[in-house]
Amino acid sequence: MTVPPLDPRFHQIARERVADRVAQELLRLIATGTLAPGERLPGERQLADMMNVSRVSVRTALQQLKTRGFVAAVQGGGTRVLAAATDEHDSALAQLVQFDRQNLYDLAEIRAGLEVWAARRAAEWGNAEQIAAIAAAVKAMDRPSRPAASKAQDDLRFHVAIGKASGSAVYMHLMTTLGEILEEMFTYHHYTLQTGPAYDRLLLKQHKAICTAIQARDGSAAGQAMAAHLQTVLSSYKTDPSRELQDAELGPNKPTQARNSAGH
Repeated sequence: MTVPPLDPRFHQIARERVADRVAQELLRLIATGTLAPGERLPGERQLADMMNVSRVSVRTALQQLKTRGFVAAVQGGGTRVLAAATDEHDSALAQLVQFDRQNLYDLAEIRAGLEVWAARRAAEWGNAEQIAAIAAAVKAMDRPSRPAASKAQDDLRFHVAIGKASGSAVYMHLMTTLGEILEEMFTYHHYTLQTGPAYDRLLLKQHKAICTAIQARDGSAAGQAMAAHLQTVLSSYKTDPSRELQDAELGPNKPTQARNSAGH
């Protein structure tokens, strides 16, 4: 029997191992944001049962993802999802931001564009649970008994909640990669750049406006409210151009020092 000539338009399909398919499925969950940065995965046995495969296949798949930098082993056992950047990159970026105040301003300006987009997406895409988390963050800020030391953490929680509601895995990976830097940025904003009850009330009012627009599912209004809020922050950098960033002494002890100097 004569064998017909090969048609170059068609290619052979490689046979995949079960482990490869498991790795692809886990990567799909990470890429869509279903598995978020920092999230801890179920154990190997549980994953094997849920995916109807062997533990060996799960273990091999996880090792593939570890090698590619998507997951990492957790001390004491287990695996967690990594942000799409290495600790070395994060550390280098943090040093750049801390070394020069202009770099901190540049990051704030870049962040402004991203967060306007995220607020709009949160209003249009966020589910009820995610929008409730944004409202809960605002409510925590508005507590009369709210300790001054929690201002930066509360602010970060609010913006991260909006990021989650945006439904974008890429945005959440960016936010997670910048997590430590953002916390320092919020600390600098609240305890050095601008201090006092009047500024706190202004930020709370702006946060409420963003939240209200997101709850109303008004993407345009949410983006505009976020733009106004971040313009306030950016304007604060220009009020005292002679101030050096190193005077802020960004770090774990700064909030206490700043509150003391501000009379809190």
